[in-house]
Amino acid sequence: MIGSFKLREFQKIVLNGDDVEVSDAVFETVERANEFLKNFSKDKIIYGINTGFGPMAQYRINESDQIQLQYNLVRSHAQGMGDYLSDHQIRAVLLSRLNTLSLGKSGVNSGVIEQIKTFLNRKIHPAIQEHGGVGASGDLVQLAQLAQGLIGEGKVIFEGAVRPAKEVLAEQNIEPLKLTLRDGLALINGTSSMTGIAALNTYYSRRLVEWTILTSSVLNELVEAFGDAFSNELNGAKRHSGQSQVASSIQDVLSSSSRIKDRHSHPFLNSIPEEEKFNRKVQEYYSLRCIPQIVGPVLDTLIHCETIVEQEINSVNDNPIVDVEKGSVYHGGNFHGDYVSLEMDKLKIAVIRLSMLMDRQFNFLLNHRLNKTFPPFLNDKILGLNFGFQGAQYAVTSTTAENQTLGFPMYLHSIPCNNDNQDIVSMGSNSALITAKVINNTFEVLSLYIQGISHAIDLVNDEGSFSEKGRAVHNKIKDLNGGFDSDLPINEKGAKLVEYLKNNQPLQI
Repeated sequence: MIGSFKLREFQKIVLNGDDVEVSDAVFETVERANEFLKNFSKDKIIYGINTGFGPMAQYRINESDQIQLQYNLVRSHAQGMGDYLSDHQIRAVLLSRLNTLSLGKSGVNSGVIEQIKTFLNRKIHPAIQEHGGVGASGDLVQLAQLAQGLIGEGKVIFEGAVRPAKEVLAEQNIEPLKLTLRDGLALINGTSSMTGIAALNTYYSRRLVEWTILTSSVLNELVEAFGDAFSNELNGAKRHSGQSQVASSIQDVLSSSSRIKDRHSHPFLNSIPEEEKFNRKVQEYYSLRCIPQIVGPVLDTLIHCETIVEQEINSVNDNPIVDVEKGSVYHGGNFHGDYVSLEMDKLKIAVIRLSMLMDRQFNFLLNHRLNKTFPPFLNDKILGLNFGFQGAQYAVTSTTAENQTLGFPMYLHSIPCNNDNQDIVSMGSNSALITAKVINNTFEVLSLYIQGISHAIDLVNDEGSFSEKGRAVHNKIKDLNGGFDSDLPINEKGAKLVEYLKNNQPLQI
């Protein structure tokens, strides 16, 4: 709901393309703040209304130039470079900016709210580029490109094509937004770019956690591991909620499996002569038995991140702030993106950890000396002549390595700019975008690894012994991709599988 979004609701509107409704009460709140600011600023110096910006704030702007000032600000700051954001990312940025401006603390005119709503509902997306924002006086560059589209300048992405905004608005009979008072500043001075992207990052990260739990569970099934590593008794002895949640989810998956061994009833305990070397492991490698301890912190990090992002979506994050009730205007730094930047870096590191886990699990599955169950590289044809998943492992290892390189936190990369007015910055937009890159990389790793999981189930040739979830994912992958045929590339199948994995929920976590 505009003004007080739940994160799941926000994500749904963005991803499903749902229409946005703005209540009369929101328009009234926005108009009241706008009227107050008009009257309040007549005989006062108010930043961004009758002053320059940033280090130029000491220069007074004549009343006759104040509207032009807003247009100059938008045009001068729309300096993005690089690739365009995706449609979903741009939609998330629009919705995030609509929500914060609807809170009635920014002093915009109601036409701003109406125009953003129209863009969202007509699926007109301002062409916003990745590079440019430092995330301190907000996402100035990205949000200036958003504002450009609203006023009928720059470019927009409409029906899959990048086109001049002026053309598209004319075709759609939409009047360009006319900026007034401080509309330009209010549009570009905030954290809505990093926040919108962050909201999508949390959505896809949750999918990755769910798939990681499922594939890890099935991997344990494949080698008939002992189940006590996931018991309540073991995991409840450590006081972390994420660990307990992950262990409980693994138990749910494995409850319908006949392949997991009960250590206390399995004859392995009493049947081995003392002088014999054990032929099977007493406990599995860490990448199999330590899933609750590895994925648990990732889940806890994600949950905290979701809370912060939801709070930021519903925050007033520009400057200055209008307070109609107190009858005043407050100057400060709510545009600073540290909250989002830090959370994105933490989430990025957590997701990289998932890709590292998948890489090690895939290696275990392909290395016959480790798993002692399957042929090398899951190659069920002629060893030496055929190669199984050998080539696919290179892609998994390479992509995981790139993730590790991307792991350094942007939050620590503050570089002063703007004539040292912005002397410590958040780099939140960069942090959110690099996190999105890491998430996409991890889905690529997963898409290859999960094909290996599916083929291994085929090699066991006893599908009925696997868990319901294990059988379901196995059958779904075969439906989508067909069976594995050694020495034929699986990368294109993996690329198609990425979209399925990103947008389907395998477990309730």
